[in-house]
Amino acid sequence: MARSVLEIRHLQTLVALADSGSLAKAAERVFVTQSALSHQIKLLEAHYGAPLFERKTKPLRLTQIGSRLVALAREVLARIDETERDIAQRVAGAHGELRIVVECHTCYDWLMPAMDAMRAHWPQVELDLVGGFRADPLALIEQGRADFAVIHGKPPRRPGIVTVPLFTYETLAILAPDHPLARKPYLTPGDFADQVLISYPVDDAMIDVIRYFLAPRGIRPKRRNAELTVAILQLVASRRGIAALPDWSVKPYLERGYVVGKPLGARGLHCALSAAVPQSLADKPYLKDFIAKVRESVR
Repeated sequence: MARSVLEIRHLQTLVALADSGSLAKAAERVFVTQSALSHQIKLLEAHYGAPLFERKTKPLRLTQIGSRLVALAREVLARIDETERDIAQRVAGAHGELRIVVECHTCYDWLMPAMDAMRAHWPQVELDLVGGFRADPLALIEQGRADFAVIHGKPPRRPGIVTVPLFTYETLAILAPDHPLARKPYLTPGDFADQVLISYPVDDAMIDVIRYFLAPRGIRPKRRNAELTVAILQLVASRRGIAALPDWSVKPYLERGYVVGKPLGARGLHCALSAAVPQSLADKPYLKDFIAKVRESVR
């Protein structure tokens, strides 16, 4: 039998494809270009002599062979993670502290599950949230009051701080199902001009749709604030206005048809979150494992 070409990166790609249902989203999750990911798939298909997924389907559908390889990938990657974690605990010790600070309201939707998984695997690492939402979490890293800061995009370099990409996401326009704009394939900045934008009570610079989509075109819609995601969605569903929220925060409501999600612009508005950590902790095994759990929590 011919030697297998499977590598860990291929296994990670297969799982990302299965979870995201899209070549573009899978490429974002494994931090490669879409062409590089396509090359990996073609290499595997050439090796096995069969397609791994059906072309031109949305979401992407795996073939029987593709599904079998994904099942193998999940099993192997789980065993690798478990073994590496056990080795790290034995060699470096499992003790430590991880004080977490965030600058986004919606982060808690995926942060809390990641922290729960972390506690189960690293029970002797003390986890804590530092003061809830902060507008300048990097300052707490510099002051030695936090160990892990969740930030938008990639911040400027600061001495003694390492930045690690977490994941990318799409910000969607959120509308009531019977809203006139819900019939459009995507929304333009001009669509917001005569609407009420329902958002969290934070500065404009912290709101993706304003910072990257509306402000560059001089659009300043009326604002209404709500503290909680569920409150924003309730206002949207009752036609009190429209919102723009990360895809991970509204997925269950979209699936139930409670609200409708539309891309912002023809290509959509894609943003990123990063983690800032002290350089002295960047190589700690428990920190690396926590980053992996954060990425898993949004799949």
